[in-house]
Amino acid sequence: MSLAPDTTEIIARARADLRMGVPVILSGDGEAVLVLAAETLDAQRLADVRALGGGSVLAITARRAETLKARAYDGDLARVELPPDATLAWVLGVADPADDLKTPMKGPLISQRGGGADLHRLALRLIKAARLLPAALVLPLADAADFAVRNGLTIVEAAQAGSLLDETSPLNPVVSARLPLEVSEAGRLHIFRPEDGGEEHYAIEIGRPTRDRPVLARLHSACFTGDLMGSLKCDCGPQLRGALAQMGAEGAGVLLYLNQEGRGIGLANKMRAYSLQDQGFDTVDANHRLGFEDDERDFRIGAHILRSMGFSEVRLLTNNPSKIAMMEDCGVAVSERVPLQVGENAHNRAYLATKAKKSGHLL
Repeated sequence: MSLAPDTTEIIARARADLRMGVPVILSGDGEAVLVLAAETLDAQRLADVRALGGGSVLAITARRAETLKARAYDGDLARVELPPDATLAWVLGVADPADDLKTPMKGPLISQRGGGADLHRLALRLIKAARLLPAALVLPLADAADFAVRNGLTIVEAAQAGSLLDETSPLNPVVSARLPLEVSEAGRLHIFRPEDGGEEHYAIEIGRPTRDRPVLARLHSACFTGDLMGSLKCDCGPQLRGALAQMGAEGAGVLLYLNQEGRGIGLANKMRAYSLQDQGFDTVDANHRLGFEDDERDFRIGAHILRSMGFSEVRLLTNNPSKIAMMEDCGVAVSERVPLQVGENAHNRAYLATKAKKSGHLL
């Protein structure tokens, strides 16, 4: 019998540590590094890391490096050397684009070329999973195991963690109950919980859809600002209500409400992107300046939920071809794409045009 956490649970612990500003240790192939998230770093911990010596770097994504004109010698990331006089403000200035236009010159930034970057890459993946700005303070460690014990730090083994982060965490049904809705009194809400400690996801079943023919379905990513607050900056709220109304009118359907706010970057980072949009950047460029890709969501989650509920074929309410491709790749046939073109207004017209031009949405 063992009560020790497995790798999935250790990764969840590491995510929580990084969100609180606590360092974690990544180990693999005879090497180990100390990692702190730049966003939650404080001046004292920065000073403590600098006192250890050893050549700290700030790992940033290639997207962020492109904005800063830093060399991404490692392809998808850059390992930027910390200057001897680097302050917390300097670290945050490199990590966070909030003041890029006010202080565009961050450098010169010198990127490392030699040595491996696998642990730095894993650090950025963990920090993204924690919904933080993708920037990591990384310091090589020679005695990682002893250092972890002395300081009570979590150690993550890269070989096991990397493969798990590539996968979609298994989802387990928690409970379902009848939920009468405005669009249909025959509603039912299903709760699914991932094994990796991440956010729960929901399936709203309208009527009694049969499993032997294509079901009208919608994969809807959570949007606090649009769904709840009626934001005019996006079309999410109208799409949510429009999808439910169409399912109610047809008498059957299933809407998956996936907790992947801001295309998978989290609400705080989404608001950072909005702030950059106020400075004149479009939605895609704003994500890139933050260090993210156009879309960080995992649509495999939706396919897994549909299959677990017994649905193998859908009529998909979407304007996004990527959702169709992912459904097909995950074994859910899409017999029809049902357009969902609602919610355009003066505030989101440019945003919708960018989605069509740069992300391929069919608008």
